[in-house]
Amino acid sequence: MSLEIEGNVHKILPEQTGEGRNGKWVKQDFVIETDDKYPKKICFSAWGDKADIVKTLNTGDTVKISFNVESREFKDRWYTDLRPWKIEKNPTASSSGAENIPKFTEDDIPPPEEEDLPF
Repeated sequence: MSLEIEGNVHKILPEQTGEGRNGKWVKQDFVIETDDKYPKKICFSAWGDKADIVKTLNTGDTVKISFNVESREFKDRWYTDLRPWKIEKNPTASSSGAENIPKFTEDDIPPPEEEDLPF
């Protein structure tokens, strides 16, 4: 399952590192706050190269995150992770640029020309 959400970076938690059977790993947790009527704080866990992207973020940055939801069981308890696979910084600034198009008024429309049609 893939989802998307936008919000502002609320907090960047300390980086965690370790070594497992597949080698070294890096995990970076961070929290965003949504801009909804009732704002929510959501914690994401970025692994590997995505953790490097989180290091470039600052508190207050606007981000758009595409992520997967994963749950696992350990000793009859369930744990859920939100794992981002794409992190876009300042998504409104890099959008289609529609906000830079000038607005037109009636004064910008030229008057109709006389037509020489015989009917």
